[in-house]
Amino acid sequence: MSELWKAVLYGILEGITEWLPVSSTGHLILFEKFLPMEVSAEFFSMFEVVIQLGAILAVVVLFWNRLWPFSVKEKYWVKADIFGMWLKIAAACVPAVIVELLFGDRIEELFYNEWVIAAALIVFGIAFIVIENRNAKLHPRINSIAEITFQTALLIGVFQVIAAVFPGTSRSGATILGALLIGVARSTAAEFTFFLAVPVMFGASLLKILEFGFDFTGSELGILLVGSAVSFLVSMAVIRFLMGYIKKHDFKVFGWYRIILGLLVLTIFSL
Repeated sequence: MSELWKAVLYGILEGITEWLPVSSTGHLILFEKFLPMEVSAEFFSMFEVVIQLGAILAVVVLFWNRLWPFSVKEKYWVKADIFGMWLKIAAACVPAVIVELLFGDRIEELFYNEWVIAAALIVFGIAFIVIENRNAKLHPRINSIAEITFQTALLIGVFQVIAAVFPGTSRSGATILGALLIGVARSTAAEFTFFLAVPVMFGASLLKILEFGFDFTGSELGILLVGSAVSFLVSMAVIRFLMGYIKKHDFKVFGWYRIILGLLVLTIFSL
């Protein structure tokens, strides 16, 4: 199969799994086991991170009015509520940034394998079911991003660290689960997770590109652009779907999916 067609498939997978709480990194690592790209290990390590830029761009496009803090219509040209939200997002990023800078390479050596992915899929799948069952009898105390305090944002950021350490956890899954656990409404938890992904993934992508360097071959650049473009288009549809879905449903279906996938991974790699 042409590497460009493989990039299309990777882009589709990234666009779907980046926003659903099922672990995009885990799926990409597993997918690579069955459909490896004929590229250098260094390029693929960069590709599987930078391809997420397409998915992040979908958030920027869909939520531009909620993300851009400047306006000529405002007295001081700054929308105070959006600027305050970005300060909270910055606070939520701090734990993951510290862990990545101090232990990033070591974490990848120790935990980026199918066994950790399977365990994380199952454990967090069970957690989603348990917490959603608990929340069925409770009313969320935080129903908008404006109600998220700096303390709450920092706690959500701590949950994001779990995903940074253990592939298969899902960055969106960990932050949504953490938000649900501390009383954030589902739609608010999902939105905050989307917005939190913007600086996190832009930063991670920049670091990976700088580490790899800008000496791309023509085929490598094509693979990267195609994968990112496809992940952008698919993400546009998936984000719309998820925001509509959670208005009427909980996250338990994703919990069951994670458990089934985790058991399947354990079975396949035990043979």
